[in-house]
Amino acid sequence: MSGFDQREGVIWFNGELIPWTDAKVHLLTHALHYGSAVFEGMRAYDGEIFKLTEHNQRLHTSAEILDFEVPYSVAELDKAARDVMRANNLSDAYVRPFAWRGSEQMGVSAQKTTINVAIAAWNWGSYFDPAAREKGLKFTFAKYRRPDPATAPVHSKAAGLYMICTIEKHRAEREGFADAVMLDWRGQIAECTGANIFFVKDGVIYTPTPDCFLDGITRRTVIGLAKQRGWKVIETGIMPEELADFTECFITGTAAEVMPVGSIGDYTFEVGDITRTLMNDYAALVRPAQAKVAAAG
Repeated sequence: MSGFDQREGVIWFNGELIPWTDAKVHLLTHALHYGSAVFEGMRAYDGEIFKLTEHNQRLHTSAEILDFEVPYSVAELDKAARDVMRANNLSDAYVRPFAWRGSEQMGVSAQKTTINVAIAAWNWGSYFDPAAREKGLKFTFAKYRRPDPATAPVHSKAAGLYMICTIEKHRAEREGFADAVMLDWRGQIAECTGANIFFVKDGVIYTPTPDCFLDGITRRTVIGLAKQRGWKVIETGIMPEELADFTECFITGTAAEVMPVGSIGDYTFEVGDITRTLMNDYAALVRPAQAKVAAAG
């Protein structure tokens, strides 16, 4: 398989659709050296990008937190994302908008840099092995922790915040795990390297309070689905030793969607009714036409 720089198709780059292989930046781009970039990840189902506007609104918010302004409105970004999908003849796809500081100035200060924006889209299947939907994913604990909000822009989907996620994802995979669960600076459960996490006990759903990591769009969506079912959802601090009390565990994210977890270190969970129901509810929400056909059949 060729690298992501050698694919066919087009990318929306600073207002224009250009050939995929022409979408390049200079080696001295500020974002490459100082992490001054923000991004989003969206999925399209049956030609429709799920929560498109909400994602592009968050891109703007992330940029503001990093002290720069995205030079395109949310509406313009929405249109551009749809244009990219159409130009690449995509129906089911992953869509990646991102904004970054350019190469006009090198050094920590970046007041004179131009803000660039691009949107790419490509076919991408399940983030994790689909077979894990039956038995659950196998996780370990990460060594790096999510930082104190006073030490990092934790509520921005900023590229630099994912450096420790890559390190921990690599370590987990080398040790035979699908991913790692990260604690926060206090030692509480936070999230996985690229997804939020939930637990179930006695019919109640528990999830860490998102005070030092992203309150994911899929996370909020699944909380809404759970409440529609009449299930109570409690956002709270969760210490690792409390995992022994939970019977189910699942993760949520745009890439991950809703996936069950079978184990985290020595703690084990079943793929129970609440997890399975929310997996099915989410699938029906993102593919309403298919859900309607299935219900009619």
